[in-house]
Amino acid sequence: MDRLTLFTLFLLSLLSSAVVSTVTAKDVNGGEDDLLIRQVVSGGDDPLLNAEHHFSSFKQKFGKAYATQEEHDYRFDVFKANLRRAKRHQKLDPNAVHGVTKFSDLTPGEFRRKFLGLKRLRLPTDAQKAPILPTNDLPTDFDWRDHGAVTEVKNQGSCGSCWSFSTTGALEGAHFLATGELVSLSEQQLVDCDHVCDPEEAGSCDAGCNGGLMTNAYEYTLKAGGLQREEDYPYTGTDRGPCKFDKTKIAASVSNFSVVSLDEDQIAANLVKNGPLSIGINAVFMQTYIGGVSCPYICGRHLDHGVLLVGYGAAGYSQIRFKEKPYWIIKNSWGQNWGEDGYYKICRGHNVCGVDSMVSTVAALSTKHT
Repeated sequence: MDRLTLFTLFLLSLLSSAVVSTVTAKDVNGGEDDLLIRQVVSGGDDPLLNAEHHFSSFKQKFGKAYATQEEHDYRFDVFKANLRRAKRHQKLDPNAVHGVTKFSDLTPGEFRRKFLGLKRLRLPTDAQKAPILPTNDLPTDFDWRDHGAVTEVKNQGSCGSCWSFSTTGALEGAHFLATGELVSLSEQQLVDCDHVCDPEEAGSCDAGCNGGLMTNAYEYTLKAGGLQREEDYPYTGTDRGPCKFDKTKIAASVSNFSVVSLDEDQIAANLVKNGPLSIGINAVFMQTYIGGVSCPYICGRHLDHGVLLVGYGAAGYSQIRFKEKPYWIIKNSWGQNWGEDGYYKICRGHNVCGVDSMVSTVAALSTKHT
């Protein structure tokens, strides 16, 4: 039986037993992806059993406090809605673990505004294309963390600056490959100083906590001469301050950058040869993600979150449609208390959640800055 037939039977079995859930006012911000998820997966066991206990544990674990009783009660309602949402996500993404995360008191709309921030849905048409690389000798497993090219997981806070963390992560890796030196670079410099626009599309300018695009950020870094160290230009999580860039304190510089083919073997080859890659992803399943390999049956491919691809694995997982296909290893920017110590695994080879659609690589100058 082919994969398409299995998938169709799976959906039919779900739909035959599902009762389409009502879209309440609190659910409106869920967007098209979540609406589709609600329509396909609903009913079953009540996820709200012991909701008060779960909410109390959630507040204690993540240090949550609310200014008023009204705010507390509202957040409890949102929390309960997210318990139901996590259950739906678990059904559609059975090889990952979904449940209560530090974002469980946020509506999907609040989550998108505060913690995502990828500005555009596609790469510029005139972007330089990465050359085609040989793929016949790729390692079965590869992880740049094992080779010293990845800094610790950072935290963007309540600021839609994911694009800046994706950019610095890629340049940190490229600088390491060029110089042998791993330096944590400044996202705040990009948030404060980078206002580069793509002339092909209105509204595509990098805009601090209101989003940006990694290729724009590379262009800024190339023109500015480079990025400072994190310690010299520390992250504040806001975009209300002036640009404080000091060219005498540049720590890493861009030589060139390019976009990578959608072909998964080319992405892997570029990763192995050039270091961690900036990518875009659809983050609809990430709000409830706890761990495991995410490989949802349904996930849109419009991209809303910038992250860093650091490796891939080939260890099998049991989902019937893909059996033992490999997965990508992604560094996120929501701190180490999200996901697998700040990392996300997503199945490889099927462009799930658009993971292969926006991939770019950067090269660093080989000169060390003092």
